[in-house]
Amino acid sequence: MKTLNKIVALAAVSVLTTSCFNKDKPNYQLFPDMYKSVAYETYSESDAFKNGKEGQVPAEGSVPRGFMPDEYDSSPESLALAKVNLKSPLDSITDKDINEAKALYTIYCALCHGDMGDGKGNLVKREKFLGVPSYAERELTEGGIYHVVTYGLNSMGSHKNQMTQHERWLVSAYVLKLKSEL
Repeated sequence: MKTLNKIVALAAVSVLTTSCFNKDKPNYQLFPDMYKSVAYETYSESDAFKNGKEGQVPAEGSVPRGFMPDEYDSSPESLALAKVNLKSPLDSITDKDINEAKALYTIYCALCHGDMGDGKGNLVKREKFLGVPSYAERELTEGGIYHVVTYGLNSMGSHKNQMTQHERWLVSAYVLKLKSEL
């Protein structure tokens, strides 16, 4: 009899606790914003930005982590100064760095300048670009190469957005290595 009473009591408690449950509308919502989020129109203005028109911009004068601002701009006068004054921050170049520099050179430079720096890349051979000089004919400095890779010169475009500063210095060192081998 005691067992029967326990079973009946358990069934009664089960019926009472589940009878008020509605699957469509839960009784308690601890975080209602998680259930019903605010719907925003795709391109509508938002209060997330101060003036409501522009995105948030970095603080004035701030520099991204790992980035050093360039001292020189893209003018010919800055190129002349960079040839004389700009020195590589790389202390020493290891074999791993040379391999990375060679890979970068192959990707970005060899198409026009050639694998050996002789000015006979595939685009020059197919006469898409003409007048690409050999490194042997040029007076090259690491600062001048870095400046030209960064800002471009004549028909050569800028590679500032494709390569980091470190990679541009590696390519500069590799170009000087190719010049010494010509």
